Parts: sequence; C-alpha cells; structure tokens
Amino acid sequence: MANKNVLITGGAGFVGSHLADELLRFGYSVRVLDNLAPQVHGEPARRPSYLAPEVEFIHGDVRDPQAVAYALKNIDSVFHFAAAVGVGQSMYEIVNYTSCNAQGTATLLEALANRPVERLIVASSMSIYGEGLYRARDGSLIEGRERSVEQLRAHDWEVLAPDGEPLVPVPTPETKRPALPSVYAICKYHQERLCLTVGRAYGIKSIALRFFNIFGTRQALSNPYTGVLAIFASRLINGNRPLVNEDGKQRRDFVHVRDVTQACRLALEVPELADEVFNIGSGCDYSILEIATHIARVLGKEDTQPKVIGKCRIGDIRNCFADISRARAVLGYQPRITLEEGLLDLASWLEGQIAVDRVDHAARELDLRGLAV
Repeated sequence: MANKNVLITGGAGFVGSHLADELLRFGYSVRVLDNLAPQVHGEPARRPSYLAPEVEFIHGDVRDPQAVAYALKNIDSVFHFAAAVGVGQSMYEIVNYTSCNAQGTATLLEALANRPVERLIVASSMSIYGEGLYRARDGSLIEGRERSVEQLRAHDWEVLAPDGEPLVPVPTPETKRPALPSVYAICKYHQERLCLTVGRAYGIKSIALRFFNIFGTRQALSNPYTGVLAIFASRLINGNRPLVNEDGKQRRDFVHVRDVTQACRLALEVPELADEVFNIGSGCDYSILEIATHIARVLGKEDTQPKVIGKCRIGDIRNCFADISRARAVLGYQPRITLEEGLLDLASWLEGQIAVDRVDHAARELDLRGLAV
C-alpha cells in the first residue's frame, strides 16, 4: 500500500483521533504528534484513553523543530491538524493563535522542505469564506459582505445587497473568494496557502480540506470555544440553557466526524491529487436555533429551552454552508451519517461524560473586551 506510514499533527484531538481509527481500519500505520493543550485535554496532560493503542504517540509541539523532525522519521504522508481553534478566543489571544497556527505550520513545512513526503493534507476551515454565497432577488449570485459593527449593534442581523435588498443564502463553493473576518480565519487561510505553496515548490502533493461545522464524540466538552454542538451539549448536561447568538436564524452545515475522516482518507488515496481545495460538509444546512432544539430533544432536555441572547461576536458571520459537489466528483466523497443519527450517537457517548460549563465565563470575557455586540 502506498503512503502507508502516516503522521497526524494534533492527532490526539477530536478529529485527529477519529482519523487515526479510520486509517488503522484501512491498514495504515499511524503516528501522532500532539502537545495535549490543557484547554482541550485538561490537566495533567496524558495520552487520551480514546486514542487507539496501535497509534504511536509523541508528546510534543509542532512549533518545536526537534519534535517535528523526530515525528517525520520514515513517514510517507502527513495530515496537519495541529492548530488553536475558535473564532471568539482568536480575537484576543492573537499571539497564541498566530504562533500555534502560523509558526507551527511554518516549522512543519521547513522540516518537509528538508525531507519531502508524498502527500500533505491540511485542515482548513469554512471560516475563511466569511459570509457565504447569496442569491439576489433578480437571481444573480452575490458574495456576502461582512456586516459592520454599527449594523450588528443595531441588531440588524441579515446580510443585504448593496441596494439594501434582502439576500437568500445558497451553498458556498470553493470558488467563493476568502473574506477572513477573524484572526482564526486569517490563520487558517495562512495555513492553507503555506501548505499548498510549499508543497508545489517541493513536489509534495498538497490538499486543503475546508471543514464545515464538525460534530461527534470526543469533542472537548469543557472547552467553551469548541464546536457549537458540543457547547450546547455541555450546557444541557449541566442543566443550563444553551445560549444562542443573534436571533438564532443564522445557518450552518453540520457534518459528522466520521464523514470527515472518510473525506480525509479519500484525499490521501485518490491518485495524482495535488494543489487542490475541497469543501467537506454534509451538504445540508440548519439554523443554530434548530440545532439547539434538536440536541435538547435527543438528550431528553426538551424543557430546557435555548436562550436567544441577541448578541453577535465580532468575527462571526450570518450564513455559510457547503457546496460539496467538487468533493463528491473528485474524491468520491459521500456523507453517510444524518444529523439525527449523529446526534443519537453523540447522546449515547455523553452518558457518563463530565463537562465543566465555562460558557458564561467565555461570554463575560468577550463582553469585557467589547467583542460581543
């Protein structure tokens, strides 16, 4: 089998550990490099129990050249998942996000320049689009404009055409130009372009996968900057109401982690694939209020109604959901797990899980800094 020895940076986390399972099932040998960040893994730092025992684990930071060089020995392909994640926190932990995401990627790429691998697959993000694609009243397609702070303060949530007419959100393709409304989005686009540019220069087949809202088991329930579904679950199992920003009608694409790992493996295996970007989502869209209601029902918490708080974090967008037609056509990617199936799976895993609800603390942090309006 080509590309048999695979390194996953950040592979002890939510998506990386599921990817390790997927690759092991298909006969790959898997090594993980992870710094076990306390915000994700808690303290003391130790190898997660859910990480498959067959995985070779290296406790180290992707910003450490020696750790990276050691991790790359005898490796054929790399998945680069190591990153600080979260829009809200990125707007005030600017040094940390830039260091983890930009410097970490640069350190990895410098090592790969000295020892190229066959394939490099980087975790990019839907956040780079900013607002998604929209359709105007006359049927034309328009790239959504970033809402001004003044508009958000007026609680005027919708994205409008230049003439003030309302726009209808439609699936966003890879051809939509980046908008980068947050530090996190800037960092993810930087990671993507660095990998594709250096990969092209050194003959490394490089692919960027633009993940939409991933959910599933093993997501860090005590991290208030993780995915919205995990945040809602943490609130609910602690008896607290999910907090929904704006009016709750903003729309997103929620994709199950096992569908994401399917796409990752396909990106590794499709022959001669290089210098490409793909949206990886479910191809369906839901409002955030719908999602809050669904997870409450699945957890048997229908009486704990979500609280619509009428605020927006600076850097958030109104609508963005995936056009996955390229991934279907080129990768053969086919999402298999419905939202309902994924939520039932998540609910089963949540039984017995301990979640420290830090959402109120995170919200106060944003309020104090003027980052929620």
